[in-house]
Amino acid sequence: MQASKHHRSSGMSNRLCYQPVQEVEAYCLPRFQTLDPQVHYNNESSQSTVFSAQNFHIKYCTLESSAANGSYTVYNSPSTVNFSPNGSPMSQQDSHSYPPPDQYHSPDQNYSSPISGSCITDDATDFKYKLKQLETVMLGPDSNILDNYCSTFQDGTSNTLPETDSWGQIMDSISKRDLKQVLIFCAKAVADNDLLLAQWMMDELRQMVSVSGEPIQRLGAYLLEGLVARRASSGSNIYKALRCKEPASSELLSYMHILYEVCPYFKFGYMSANGAIAEAMKDENRVHIIDFQIGQGSQWLTLIQAFAARPGGPPHIRITGIDDSMSAYARGGGLNIVGKRLSKLAELFKVPFEFHAAAMSGCEVQLKHLGVRPGEALAMNFAFMLHHMPDESVSTQNHRDRLLRLVKSLSPKVVTLVEQESNTNTAAFFPRFVETLNYYTAMFESIDVTLPRDHKERINVEQHCLAREVVNIIACEGVERVERHELLGKWRLRFTMAGFTPYPLSSLVNATIKTLLDNYSDKYRLQERDGALYLGWKNRDLVASCAWKCKPSTN
Repeated sequence: MQASKHHRSSGMSNRLCYQPVQEVEAYCLPRFQTLDPQVHYNNESSQSTVFSAQNFHIKYCTLESSAANGSYTVYNSPSTVNFSPNGSPMSQQDSHSYPPPDQYHSPDQNYSSPISGSCITDDATDFKYKLKQLETVMLGPDSNILDNYCSTFQDGTSNTLPETDSWGQIMDSISKRDLKQVLIFCAKAVADNDLLLAQWMMDELRQMVSVSGEPIQRLGAYLLEGLVARRASSGSNIYKALRCKEPASSELLSYMHILYEVCPYFKFGYMSANGAIAEAMKDENRVHIIDFQIGQGSQWLTLIQAFAARPGGPPHIRITGIDDSMSAYARGGGLNIVGKRLSKLAELFKVPFEFHAAAMSGCEVQLKHLGVRPGEALAMNFAFMLHHMPDESVSTQNHRDRLLRLVKSLSPKVVTLVEQESNTNTAAFFPRFVETLNYYTAMFESIDVTLPRDHKERINVEQHCLAREVVNIIACEGVERVERHELLGKWRLRFTMAGFTPYPLSSLVNATIKTLLDNYSDKYRLQERDGALYLGWKNRDLVASCAWKCKPSTN
């Protein structure tokens, strides 16, 4: 009997990734959200931020943020809207073109623009003069704030300006064009509410970042955007407004498909979750899978095919797809699109299939929405979803733990969890910024290895798939910050408290994923620790996957 079970499990596991989808439209939509059109930082004296819509065929609305009064004005433009350093709109004639990417490469592999464009200072007097100029721009010519500001610093009665050693480190980092360190110093100034220093460093950073440069330059452009929005208290408004700038659904799907193919993160997550579900359901005749954020439903293509090849025939499969408005917008329609595609695939492979739609966010889900029926073996899937749920640090309702308790009450055979291995949920702003910088540096580096630097869609891929969430993590707080990642250790505590125990992933699934990684860079690494799988880039874990089952009753 054990040998028979082993054979059946092996047959399904080996089919989880490599079975082709025949006569079915290809679509892959990971659950990353999307950003607005291209963001470029120029290298001229205007220091303007250019939002370019030249590659799209729809009207975009761009947002002006005002630090002074908190008001926001939407400008509709079919082409380009430019912003000066203080956020005011500039005319097309006043803007400057973005310099070629090769201007950002120097022989020592640092990231620099021509030195003449920088306001680097060599001594405190020059620095004071530069800050005075900046103060005049920001506060008017009659302000004497900076004089008091610097005099108290000289008297040693204020530590608002950096200490001598800190200032030397800042200047050294800028002179060396150490972009990562300058970003950290700028974030610290924002965290300390040192607005003059933050503004000066943002001006320096605008000359160091580039959406078409090295990985750290590209990420730096989006981190800088988040810092500017945070300083202006406009993060939540910008994040909401970005929704209207998404490309048409066909374009968005192409961006997501590119990312899906060039990086193994989503394939890894879907394969490991599907492997756990296939193993748990190998002897079941009726299977009900509840996906708490189904997106395009791409995760289930290979699982349906694996069930079709199961010895003894496939089970009856029913999938409940839960969805939110963002996924619906990106998909170009409601959940019926997903249902039709999956039904077509199931029919092709002769798998009995039903689809149940639940169009709502995870915060709205109640037992009545899940359509549970007697006699079905339940599998619950949380893939790149739970970190969007507010927890006890945000809401007294704590939807994150509420959903886990709801799932536990249904006694599922298996619950799968796939999440980014990052710690941004309850961390204060500055450590959260550093964590985001380190995490997405690894992500952008991994994209750079597979997707050529001159790939015409690479900027779109990074903006629409990654940058929007970077801005949300940096610029937003409270209920407006929906990107709230936790490390697997914290997820373990939540699942254990809800009444679950680990369901170890099959070694056959691990072997299949290792085979998958053979098609990618050798800098990716797969590790199994404490019954969970971790996919990382170099020494950084990026995605963790695990499975859970209900704890046996002690009665």
